[in-house]
Amino acid sequence: MIFQFPALLAGLITLPAIWWLLRARPPSPRTQTFPPVALLASLHPKQDDAATPPFWLLLLRLAAAALLILGLSGPVIPGRPVPLPGNGTLLLVIDNDMMTAPDWNERNAAAHALLDAAGRAGRPAVLLTTASEERESPATSHALPAEQVALALDALRPLPWAADRALAARQLEKMKSDGLSAGAVIYLSNGLASAGKDGGGADRSFSTAMQAFGNVQEIRFTGNGAFVLSHAAEETQDASPDSLSTAGVMAQLEALPADLPRRVRVRAHSEDGGTLALADVTLPAGASSAPVSVSLPTVMRNRVDMLTIDGNASAPGTLLLDEGDRLRPVGLIATGSGDTPLVGSLFYLRRALAPNADLHTGSTTTLLSQPLSVLIAPDGTLADAETQQKVSDWVRKGGTLIRFAGRTLAGHEDSAQSTPEPSRAETAAHADPEKTLLPVALMPTARQLGGAMSWGKPQSLADFPTDSPFHGLAVPKDVTVSRQILAQPATDLSAHSWARLADGTPLVTHATLGKGEIVLFHVTPTADWSNLPLSGLFVSMLTRLVEHASGVDIPSDNNVLPPVMTLDGEGVLGSPSPLARGLASSKFGTTPVSPEHPPGLYGSRAARRALNVGDTLHTLSPLPPTGAVTNPAGHRPDRLMGPTLLAIALLLLAGDALATLLLRGFLSLSRARKVLHLSIFLGLSSMALSSSGFAQDAPVAPAAMSSVPGAALETRLAYVVTGNPEVDAVSQEGLQGLSDYVNARTSAVIGHPDGVHPGKDDLAYYPLLYWPITPDAHADPAVTSALTTFIAHGGMIIIDTQGVDTANSGDNDTLAGEAPGSAAALRRVTAGLPIPPLMHLDDHHVLSHTFYLLHDFPGRYAGQPVWVARDGEAENDDVSPVIIGSADWAHAWAVDQNGDTRFAVLPGGDEQRRTAYRFGVNAVIYALTGNYKADQVHVPAILKRLGQ
Repeated sequence: MIFQFPALLAGLITLPAIWWLLRARPPSPRTQTFPPVALLASLHPKQDDAATPPFWLLLLRLAAAALLILGLSGPVIPGRPVPLPGNGTLLLVIDNDMMTAPDWNERNAAAHALLDAAGRAGRPAVLLTTASEERESPATSHALPAEQVALALDALRPLPWAADRALAARQLEKMKSDGLSAGAVIYLSNGLASAGKDGGGADRSFSTAMQAFGNVQEIRFTGNGAFVLSHAAEETQDASPDSLSTAGVMAQLEALPADLPRRVRVRAHSEDGGTLALADVTLPAGASSAPVSVSLPTVMRNRVDMLTIDGNASAPGTLLLDEGDRLRPVGLIATGSGDTPLVGSLFYLRRALAPNADLHTGSTTTLLSQPLSVLIAPDGTLADAETQQKVSDWVRKGGTLIRFAGRTLAGHEDSAQSTPEPSRAETAAHADPEKTLLPVALMPTARQLGGAMSWGKPQSLADFPTDSPFHGLAVPKDVTVSRQILAQPATDLSAHSWARLADGTPLVTHATLGKGEIVLFHVTPTADWSNLPLSGLFVSMLTRLVEHASGVDIPSDNNVLPPVMTLDGEGVLGSPSPLARGLASSKFGTTPVSPEHPPGLYGSRAARRALNVGDTLHTLSPLPPTGAVTNPAGHRPDRLMGPTLLAIALLLLAGDALATLLLRGFLSLSRARKVLHLSIFLGLSSMALSSSGFAQDAPVAPAAMSSVPGAALETRLAYVVTGNPEVDAVSQEGLQGLSDYVNARTSAVIGHPDGVHPGKDDLAYYPLLYWPITPDAHADPAVTSALTTFIAHGGMIIIDTQGVDTANSGDNDTLAGEAPGSAAALRRVTAGLPIPPLMHLDDHHVLSHTFYLLHDFPGRYAGQPVWVARDGEAENDDVSPVIIGSADWAHAWAVDQNGDTRFAVLPGGDEQRRTAYRFGVNAVIYALTGNYKADQVHVPAILKRLGQ
């Protein structure tokens, strides 16, 4: 044991004086019998010596004094660091790059333990980091005392770029040339090989430079693991449509393979930092990557600005999104058999665009009545002049029209077409896009390549020109075209061609019309004329066109975008450092992060681009070991004993005070025993409370209630337990937030909410029941019976489908909102409930002015309909027994343990959340007081009667 303040140990010489002072004590009170005569007889001068205290009390007091002195002197039990090899200078090499942020505290503690060991042994140390803010930072070639190196270690933080082991190797070589000799080399590694073509060479030169000083001991940390979030990998050119139709994939999770499966939670954030969604990703054993699927409606997905990994705060674990990651609205003009599998004109288009676009299908009039970025017209859909005029006007305003060839454009008019498109002669004679909605003039017939009646053979594709939005896409050799519509030769035909066949004939042409653009594929969107729709290249080409139409395609120029906000090593956005430089817009996605180009957001808001670690770091490889590989498990930090000794001394002094009161007769033995028991109970209670934390805020399971439920002693709201942990947690947090809001703004006093299982728990104690509907919910006779009884006795249920069911969007019955499967689930679970005829909730209903005057009733989503019982259709004083909606109120009301709102609301922000809280207050007051507000309609008659 060592002491931080050894001079205070001189106080131990005062222990004999304390012994002498403590020997005397006042005599105990004497019991004197009455009568007063005997008392007066004893009142003669008498000298009594003070009695000495018991020996055990003296020892108790001396022990307390000694412990106080020892505790104040700061005793420390030294830790057990890994024994330092060799003698002389300690060379401590630390990876402080972007991959070390998750375990930085553990790494820092291990480094301090090594420096403490060097300091006790009197050995100097040299600290070298493999990541720095400058490309050529000067190397420290002279050793310093370990205490000074520890101060420099405290100032280190993980940096948001990769380790530069080539630079570290040059610094080690400079140290060697300057005459530095090290008795021990310890390397705190991140365990990952350097990325890039020269990564292996840099790692080898770095290892050689360390081994030049002697044997190397490498310490690796395997706590949280290294994870990288990157954009979903572009589809391979030979992918099948089935493998490309996975919707909802927003990112890819990369990691080193492990022997056991790992589960990672990814959080989607909005611009203001609110949580929009949570996604659990499972990495199977041996897997190095997994897709991150986030199930969100398109309007919410387009508001996701950042993805992070819970418990892994780092720059690689953060993925920033920009305008290029938004889903663009794309309209598909419907045809009679467009969705017929494998042969329909929309079959391949829908499957190719579904993962990367917000698809809308319908007639031309229906599609043009809503915001669109791209309109796709298969062959034969632009038949009449009126439709062509509408589309032409839409393109002039900035829209992009993508057309495909087919029988109609080839001159073989379908008999089903009542009004054909312009004939081939008209098309050849007029190259004006405004009149023909075609980018170039076309030849009268289609060209046949290959087949029994043709001398030629199917043509492959040529490389894409540099001015094409398809530039950079690899062209598979097996993609061929057997039939195409030829463009009429013209001097400017090459300027209108974005893709060509190997013989130079155009495959994709384009032309501008007003502010918009017209694009024509000279083949069909099916596999009749080409196998292009069967390839992944077709998906990539359509994706590029959608991005190009939105104005977010990667430009080919070198306009430099300045950094606006950058990530630090722990994945937190902030102001860029003075060393950060702008980056050419054409280099995003290919430039790795560095001190000059840290990860973050670049450019103005209109042309903002995100530079992420995962843009270029798609795979992780283990680092070959350098020397003996160990882990930090053998490190044990120093243990401070001062607080423990002082606590024991205070307990002994408390015991001394209790014993003194007992000896002087001020406290009986039985009372002293009660005081002792009370002290022990309070001590144990405080320990239990400190360990439980916020246990009182946890959901209260009805099965754990006592014989008298808490809801019987105070008013509480309740929610139906669905069995989905995430949904139940949000329901509990939402009702807790609503209860707090009601308590703060009304005279009602609402306790903590309860989770209940209808059919098992007694619902009679609750005035209001919140019931979130999950897509997998099924009807249960016991639940239906319990809820029927609850409604019959005056209870009210808020049924929330928590989103929009796109499969139900075309139905007249829109009680369910936009969560897939919620419409069918709502019908299943409410089939046997006595729900009266319903009506839309409006501002005339009593629920809209029970406490606040409301005109809309949003939750997390705004604009969703809310349904209540029609006037005169409900019993119990005409109070609606149910409120049905899809606004997802629980997420809008939810608060965490600190009282902060966790989830973002769309699209109104704080004002919408405030309105959602106010609707909840109205619902609670409505459930507690009934329809009393409706009696206000009689106020004029009552006042008139009083006036008489």
